[in-house]
Parts: sequence; structure tokens; C-alpha cells
Amino acid sequence: INDDFNHICNHIKREILSTSSSASLEDEEYLNIGDVRMGILVFERYSYSGGNRLSLHVTVIEKDNIVDIIGISSGGSNGLFFKVNTWGEDAFLEKLKEAIKKL
Repeated sequence: INDDFNHICNHIKREILSTSSSASLEDEEYLNIGDVRMGILVFERYSYSGGNRLSLHVTVIEKDNIVDIIGISSGGSNGLFFKVNTWGEDAFLEKLKEAIKKL
């Protein structure tokens, strides 16, 4: 179980960081709560389409040999009151989906 969890977290880190020369791992935290393991990974990269940096937060939760992966991207849109141009956020999430498919 522990090896699978560690493998998944390391795989996601390798895959996301290899998708862009501007991608970076900003922080990572790991918790054990009873028999639940959780890893939180925060990535950032530059979005050429939006002209700004955006983030991807990935949470990996493992309990009883079942692993769930949650991804949330933010910061890639433009606009003061409405979100405009979310292509960068969507593209960053797509990289996570591709990494998961390779597991």
C-alpha cells in the first residue's frame, strides 16, 4: 500500500514537471490520519495563452488500497469580475489527467 501511494505521488510529480520548462513544484505535504494517507502537491507554471502564472493543486488520498486523486487549477484566467480565458487552467488539468492515465 505504502509503495503504491509513494509511486503515485512520485509519478505525478515527474509527469507534471516534465510537461513544461516553467513548471515547478511549489510545495508538498504528506499526512497520515489513522489508516488514511494524504499527499498534497502544489505546482505552478507560466501560461503563455494567459500571460500569467497558474497553479495546480493535487491531492492524493489512499485508504484500504483505494486511491483517489483530486486536481484543482487556478490563477490562469483574466478578467476583473468574470473569468475569461481559462484555457491555461484547463490545459494544466489535462496534464494531470494524462499523468493518471499512464499509471
